[in-house]
Amino acid sequence: MKLRHLLLLPLLVATVALSGCGLWNKIFKHGENVQPPKPLAEFTPTVQVEKLWSTRIGDGSGRSGVRLQPTFADGKLYLISTDGKIEALDAATGKEVWEQSTSVGGGIWPFKHKKPGPDARYAGGPTVLGNLLVVGTLDGHVYGMDATSGKQLWSAAVDDEVVSPPAIDAGTVYVRTNSGYVYAFDANSGERKWLYDQANVPLLSLRGNGPLLAAHGVVMFGSDDGNVVSLRSDTGAIQWKVPITKGLGRTDIQKLNDADDQLQLDGNILYATAYHGELTAIDAAQGQVAWNRPFSSYVGVGVADTQLVGVDDDSLVWAFSKDGGGDLWKQDALQYHWLTAPAIQGQYAVVAGVEGYVHWLDLSDGKLAARMRLSKDAIRARPVVNGDTVYVEDVKGHVAAYRINASP
Repeated sequence: MKLRHLLLLPLLVATVALSGCGLWNKIFKHGENVQPPKPLAEFTPTVQVEKLWSTRIGDGSGRSGVRLQPTFADGKLYLISTDGKIEALDAATGKEVWEQSTSVGGGIWPFKHKKPGPDARYAGGPTVLGNLLVVGTLDGHVYGMDATSGKQLWSAAVDDEVVSPPAIDAGTVYVRTNSGYVYAFDANSGERKWLYDQANVPLLSLRGNGPLLAAHGVVMFGSDDGNVVSLRSDTGAIQWKVPITKGLGRTDIQKLNDADDQLQLDGNILYATAYHGELTAIDAAQGQVAWNRPFSSYVGVGVADTQLVGVDDDSLVWAFSKDGGGDLWKQDALQYHWLTAPAIQGQYAVVAGVEGYVHWLDLSDGKLAARMRLSKDAIRARPVVNGDTVYVEDVKGHVAAYRINASP
């Protein structure tokens, strides 16, 4: 087992100076938050939100630290869990369309003490395009499945855990592993096309990888060493690499500079953030920086019509102008709630946090507009928006659909 996968847990538990440490401790229950969540203040909702349905998918992400989230495609919601569950639901009603369940042996990641059972520790994905569903596992496999039935079509082995969603584009499946490799597989057969080796993977890194973004003949991602990388989709060769953090500090912990957020492509502009780094707007075709500004985040931004909404490493929510990154507003009511990346739903930004609450913020001024509670468990993954409905999943696999209405 590679040391970086454990994030040097004993060291981080003892090192209270790292803001991300509080998040890690809360999720893995090895201690209390260094900074407890700010008490939630009462407010008058300005938008009505109703829960449409709720369900549960296995044990969710369990103790893996993976940001599992639902995937919406063609009216269905696809869900996975690290204890061997994968299913499709009717997104409108939450009723099961199909389900596959495989018992999983061995110990609990990362403390496995015996040989695991069937490899169904689903952790990367699911990703769906057309009739193809692709999912990766903690045991280093990738499965292509029929999205209409869950039947396995092909499988492929990779070198390490797959903890971020694969990408599918133009007949190719792209998969990122936790050791810094990116694989390209034929979407029909699962045959490997090429392999990219990041080579420089820091020993100390935040747990998790941002999803790959495949479009326009390239594959883009943020790396563990603070770069945004664009690969040619046909060969895996580097097209460009842009650093978005300087890695400053005296200690390895202070130098943590992961760019593992979820990249956002808006037209030809790519938006990326890094922990201990910057919010950067990049011309995706040329790899040229359009603008940047200091902003430390490990989750990324949401893209609205004229603004970006980001969550910093203290869970302050910020809005920035797309034109140059100037400040528009800041909301500190959710400080230290270790928020998800923001999702944009009409005129609202949707975030969720460590205590199981889902919050809607008005994009015009950042004021809280609505709040619902999914559970008492942490929500780590960006909410998934489809029209007037948002889908949210917590770390224990509780899933709910919420709909916003025009008036309170």
